[in-house]
Amino acid sequence: MYCKHCGTEIPEGTKICPSCGKEVESDAIQQLGDAAGKAFNSAEQDFASAVLDVKDTINGNTAYSGNAPLKTDRNLLVFILLTLITCGIYAYYFIYTLARDVNIACEGDGEETPGLVAYILLSLVTCGIYSFYWYYKIANRLYNNAPRYGMAFEENGTTVLLWMVIGMLVCGVGVYVGFYFIIKNTNAICVGYNRANGYSF
Repeated sequence: MYCKHCGTEIPEGTKICPSCGKEVESDAIQQLGDAAGKAFNSAEQDFASAVLDVKDTINGNTAYSGNAPLKTDRNLLVFILLTLITCGIYAYYFIYTLARDVNIACEGDGEETPGLVAYILLSLVTCGIYSFYWYYKIANRLYNNAPRYGMAFEENGTTVLLWMVIGMLVCGVGVYVGFYFIIKNTNAICVGYNRANGYSF
């Protein structure tokens, strides 16, 4: 291992660096720091991608019209971090891309997931109730389309709705559990879509 302060290679388990005399962080702390660094880098890349995607949308570039691989690495931690950093703005971008990718991957099933404008307007009109219905519908749609790509999900719209509504009573943690199920299943459906359309990674 290496000293974080001076970069000198030191034996495992060393408490004080023999070169600079500073305290060496334990492996657990160092691993935690590395994990946080990776999460931050992923969030940074996701944010840069979000900016480019919004730019493309404004310029009329429809790169995600079904002629490109869908995003398969959505992450709850990155969602939370970017939503906090952007004071909630990223959450709307997230809804926009989620609806777009689900509509592409599940095309032909006779359903259409409403996009961002409908989500915002109907949520405002119903004092936020519509957002729960939107999550319920998209979770059901993912559940119903899983067999199409050779998968089976345990979580449907009812599961997500129960976690989000009842879970709000437990310090709001249930909302994030419901979100996690939607993110996990959307990633899986997008992987299935990419494979079925010959996109390799």
